[in-house]
Amino acid sequence: MGASAGGLEAFEKFFQNMSSDSGMAFVLVSHLDPTHVSIMPDLLKKYTKMGVLTIEDGIAVQPNFAYVIPPNKDLAILNGTLQLIDPIDARGKRLPIDYFFRSLAQDLGERAICVILSGTGTDGTLGLKAIKGELGMTMVEDPDSAKYDGMPRSAIQSGLVDYILPPEKMPEQLIKYTKHAVQRVAPGTAPVEGTISDVLPKIFVLLRSHTGHDFSLYKKNTLCRRIERRMNVHQIDIVSNYVRYLQENPHELGTLFKELLIGVTNFFRDPEAFEVLRKVLLKQFANRPHDYSLRVWVPGCANGEEAYSIAIIIRECMDELKRNFGVQIFGTDIDSDAIDTARAGIYPDSISADVDADRLKRFFIKEEDVYKVRKEVREMMVFAPQSIIKDPPFTKLDLLCCRNLLIYLDSELQKKIVPLFNYSLKAGGILFLGSSETIGGFADLFSVVDQKWKIYKRKDKPYGAHAVIELPVMPKRDMPDEIQAPGELPKPGEPNISRFVEKTLLEKYAPPCVIVDQKGEVQYLHGQTGKYLAPAPGRPRWSIVDMAREGLKLQLPSAIRKAISQKKDVTYEGLRVKNNGGFILVNLTVRPVSDPQGLQGMIMVVFEDVTTPKQAESGKTKHGSKKKTEIQLEALEQELQHTKENLKTTIEELETSNEELKSTNEELQSANEELQSANEELETSKEELQSLNEELVTVNSELEGKIEDLSESHNDIRNFMDSTEIATIFLDNELCIKMFTPPATKLMNVIETDMGRPIGHISDNLTYENLVKDAEEVLKTLVFKENEVRTKDGHWYFMRIVPYKTIDNVIDGVVITFVDIHEQKIATEKTMELQEYAESILNTVREPLIVLNKDLRIVSANRSFFKTFQVSPEETDGRLIYDLGDRQWDIPKLRELLEEIIPDNTSFEGYEVEHKFPKVGPKKMILNARKIIRKTERTEMILLAIEDITEKR
Repeated sequence: MGASAGGLEAFEKFFQNMSSDSGMAFVLVSHLDPTHVSIMPDLLKKYTKMGVLTIEDGIAVQPNFAYVIPPNKDLAILNGTLQLIDPIDARGKRLPIDYFFRSLAQDLGERAICVILSGTGTDGTLGLKAIKGELGMTMVEDPDSAKYDGMPRSAIQSGLVDYILPPEKMPEQLIKYTKHAVQRVAPGTAPVEGTISDVLPKIFVLLRSHTGHDFSLYKKNTLCRRIERRMNVHQIDIVSNYVRYLQENPHELGTLFKELLIGVTNFFRDPEAFEVLRKVLLKQFANRPHDYSLRVWVPGCANGEEAYSIAIIIRECMDELKRNFGVQIFGTDIDSDAIDTARAGIYPDSISADVDADRLKRFFIKEEDVYKVRKEVREMMVFAPQSIIKDPPFTKLDLLCCRNLLIYLDSELQKKIVPLFNYSLKAGGILFLGSSETIGGFADLFSVVDQKWKIYKRKDKPYGAHAVIELPVMPKRDMPDEIQAPGELPKPGEPNISRFVEKTLLEKYAPPCVIVDQKGEVQYLHGQTGKYLAPAPGRPRWSIVDMAREGLKLQLPSAIRKAISQKKDVTYEGLRVKNNGGFILVNLTVRPVSDPQGLQGMIMVVFEDVTTPKQAESGKTKHGSKKKTEIQLEALEQELQHTKENLKTTIEELETSNEELKSTNEELQSANEELQSANEELETSKEELQSLNEELVTVNSELEGKIEDLSESHNDIRNFMDSTEIATIFLDNELCIKMFTPPATKLMNVIETDMGRPIGHISDNLTYENLVKDAEEVLKTLVFKENEVRTKDGHWYFMRIVPYKTIDNVIDGVVITFVDIHEQKIATEKTMELQEYAESILNTVREPLIVLNKDLRIVSANRSFFKTFQVSPEETDGRLIYDLGDRQWDIPKLRELLEEIIPDNTSFEGYEVEHKFPKVGPKKMILNARKIIRKTERTEMILLAIEDITEKR
């Protein structure tokens, strides 16, 4: 399960509804701050009864547990154990979800399930493709329910998602799917492939009717597994019911079609293979002229990743060789939606896991959460829908890249396609296959360049059974049979009598003949062929057509072509062949060789002399005489017959040429469609730009209004701050000045040009030296500081330093304010002086004096009181007068005076009280009291004077 921003809420909803005994294990991968300890396991424990563990390196996965990735780690799974890997970069662009999903696909295959929840960006999309490629199940949160819909939408746009649900509904569907999948593979269950194989023809018919493509020559096991997976998704147990479901739901036919086409592909898959290819291409291109036109075909290109990878490799080769060829790369696929994606050239930013930083910067443009292929690479590409099985191939290619397509086709179809690749390539052209693919039994067509990474080169002159390959009509046309091994040879030293006899008879009785290949190149001569063939002027050439004497040059090429196409003998009788200044009559027979002894695909050309008219006259007793006119008429008829046959041959040649031109025309049509599509894309882009321009105008108007509002707000704030006359300085996180109010210039020697300078570089008029230190501490601890500071001329200010918080609650510096408290400070000092003066007077008076508040708690007392009654200030201040000492002042008479008389009167005098105090003995006192009202605090207090008259009795 992968999530990013908003993922915690999605996890909580998911596990609230997930059974604790589902039999599944859950691995939670999210984007975490690498410097903070994650508390996600503790939070999730509140929502599930399953065990929730922070992953430790090498921990074995157990069912009914949830495992949470720790911070600053990448995660992989190997043989059911979780492996923690230190990332190369702790921060920056990391894709932990893709990393784990790919590992999960490799380790568990079709038992892997991936779930993508709320998050920004595109992390998880490429990993989801890998799991889908291994026939795993994919589930994505509904974007409408996601707090952040970037990751879910990116995954959905891949077209490979099985279920799109809110988190709270995912558990129910997940349990249904897993239960059904387990039942399908339970012991004793009939093998699904067998039952599916019974209805495969029906499914092929439905798919062909819906998509126009025939899957009957694809590998049956692969098809059965993918059909079974679709049945699991829909919880269908009986294959006949699934066929009915396909009939009733055309949408499922489209989904199944895409499911059957899924191939695991990405940029620079097998990087080492592409590096080897780059070195091979450097050698190939080294001798090419600057104006060379390079042609490349990438069949089965899917979304275009492999095609663009080839384009980047070619561009790098041209840069290294400092040449600029004309490059045309044809990317084709039967999936039109995939072709549309390839044409757009826009891929999620998670491709950074496959494309290094230098190539990303060089060949892609970063746009929000995607990468777009640059124009110089896109202009090399031509994308078009095309079926390698039934559509004409591209020809005259320098490079053909077909990786991981043949592995999905059965051997019969592979035998038809490999010769097709040979036909499409130029002599010396490069064939680049997947690491699990091979050319099979066609080693006579290609030479090996790199065995490990399956890079081959087309042979210049391939001889043997597959020497010349016509444009196949796929898939109905059959290719030549395999070459059979030659017969058993005689043992060394043993005479071969039969061979001697055959040779003698051939030399004496067999007519002269020539063995040629399908190109007309002479391979073997028998007998005296000088009457019919002669070396052609110039450099030696072994073409039988070039060597043929006059009278054979016209018929010989057509006879060879007819024998190849019709696979039967072709004979021309009575041909007049020029020889030694005269003419001889020759019967020409061209016969395809059907002998299996390594000669299959060869042609035998036989020459037989015919009796001349003079020879006929000498034997007229046997055959009778002919008139001269009859002989001439016979010659004319024969010549007319030859002319008709030549005309017919010419017409057939024209038809063949027309077929080839038709193939070329279809290729041009494909290119034209691509150009038309590009033109439509430009028109669409123009409309989109116009629409975008209108949107920008609207946004600009809104921004203008917002700027006016902000300007008014700024003026209000400025006037407010100026009217308060409070000196304020705003500092950023580096303690550099961002803004200040005019009163601040009295305290700090700042001017407008000091904006951006550190506050520590500015001189001030304060006697306080810890201003910068306090600001740094507030920025670090986020706890405000307050202090009273004084200027050098003695003026007092109240300084307050607080963190500066943005609307998003982000700390962005500090604010220092200075409030003028000079008058208050002077008044306070005067008050303290008066208080000290009053206390001095009270302490000088010899009579005991105490001050009580309205609750009769002692506010203060003079020294005489403490001395007379032998108490300390700590025992007195703040206590009720009745609680002093051992409640020695709990005198009934005093209570009456203080609680009843004083509230009703402002004073009393001369009240005599006698009381025996535990520590000082009996005392006789005269009490005088006065109510005191403090106007500033509006509180009532009592001044109680005690005159000790004990000694006067």
